[in-house]
Amino acid sequence: MMEKKEGIAKTLGEAIDEIVQALQSLDQSSRVTAIKAACDHLHISFEKQNVEHVTETVHQSVTPTISKPVDIKSLKEQKRPASAIEMAALVAFYLSEHAPETDRKNEVDVDDMVKYFKQAVFSLPKRPKTLLVNVKNAGYVESVGSGKYKLNPVGYNLVAHNLPRSQSETVTKSKRSKKKSSKRKSTNKVKK
Repeated sequence: MMEKKEGIAKTLGEAIDEIVQALQSLDQSSRVTAIKAACDHLHISFEKQNVEHVTETVHQSVTPTISKPVDIKSLKEQKRPASAIEMAALVAFYLSEHAPETDRKNEVDVDDMVKYFKQAVFSLPKRPKTLLVNVKNAGYVESVGSGKYKLNPVGYNLVAHNLPRSQSETVTKSKRSKKKSSKRKSTNKVKK
């Protein structure tokens, strides 16, 4: 892990995100040139075919794996969110990136969550009013005031690049949850 310096990424993931963002607006040929120049500057040697492979990988990660137009239910089925928090991030992503032009918006609220959870046939949480606060606490959205929230880069990357989660991630996550609940139960027994 890298230390944060003024204007420099603090983690490998942030560095990769910055590279991808910088290359995103360039055409394929310019991406190859930019990567070659950066490698030369940093004294990293790659065979020509490796640079082209790296560039193609960057190109694939920049291009979302979602074909337009898509409805919320299809997107939910494609991305398979595992929780209401992930589903809420997906709704915010859908409304900012894939909704029909007339419905597109960058800010979401509780009413949007209720409407699109129903359209996607995803179970509503018991307390929809606290859902977006929980999504904010998970780091996927930012509050913009008046009960409205905006998807941040972490939430965007979750939906665009990390969903659906691999089977091993899902299993590991559920094992952690079971361990935490077991610890809470045993702690509660000791306190009594």
